[in-house]
Amino acid sequence: MKESLESGINRRKRKQFLIGILFTSPWIVGFFIFQIYPILMSFYYSLTDYNLFSDPVWVGFDNYKQLFSDEKFFLSLYNTFYITAFGLIPHMAFALLMAMLLNTKVKGMSIYRTIYFLPTLVPAVAGSLLWMWMFNGQYGLINEVLSWFGLVQPNWLVDPSWTKPAIIIMGFWGTGTTTIMYLASLQDVPAVYYEAAEIDGANFWHKFRHITLPAISPVTLFLLIIGLIGSFQFFTQGIIFAQSAQSIGGPENSMLFYAVYLYQTAFSFLKMGYASAMAWVLFIIVLLFTIIILKTSARWVYYGGEK
Repeated sequence: MKESLESGINRRKRKQFLIGILFTSPWIVGFFIFQIYPILMSFYYSLTDYNLFSDPVWVGFDNYKQLFSDEKFFLSLYNTFYITAFGLIPHMAFALLMAMLLNTKVKGMSIYRTIYFLPTLVPAVAGSLLWMWMFNGQYGLINEVLSWFGLVQPNWLVDPSWTKPAIIIMGFWGTGTTTIMYLASLQDVPAVYYEAAEIDGANFWHKFRHITLPAISPVTLFLLIIGLIGSFQFFTQGIIFAQSAQSIGGPENSMLFYAVYLYQTAFSFLKMGYASAMAWVLFIIVLLFTIIILKTSARWVYYGGEK
């Protein structure tokens, strides 16, 4: 009796499992066809000389060796690291500041939150074209404002020294999603913590340092990793701004970011094998930085319920 009951339960579990597999099979098939297969093929192509119009020719690790003698490869890495180092953390800090302001109890706050988030809904290409006009050296709004205060008026998109700062400045305009995530995190911090700190005589900085930052640290970790991945894949704004200077890399290749150079290598020069090698190097770089962040996160990330 017991054996027959267990056998019936096992048959029912197998049936439920097969039904689950059946319903998830479209996603599973799509995952293997559209994600796993391209990933594996890109690694194979990275070991070949391939131009889309002829059969791949096996060259082993020659593409990877060639990268280390390619000046544009290192320049694109430098430009990408520049955007990541000087753009990611300031953008996150600005988003947190805006989230704290939007978390205050002010009449009509829902309207302010909506207005602040609206720029995020603008497509990247349209937003880049708008900022191209604002950064125009002769007629741009930014230089017009700077002239009111007698400040230097850079030729933003032509001077190589100012192209990347211009892109970083534009990035502050699109921090709406990061701000909303910080805002949601701030609203989850129990008010009793702040009340207890006030009773103990804590000022604003003490509450921010010892309550707010630890409480929102899991969200900060998530945003840091996602932002890091996005920074290393920086593409749309860079290629739109660079085209304004009649070159895919901008003046003196100052806007030749890694993803832009990868795109140029693959679809302009048709060096798919070399571009695949670049993609795998980018994957390894992002993976290493992500591992470093996760390994060090135990020192500054705090989760609710932990002792």
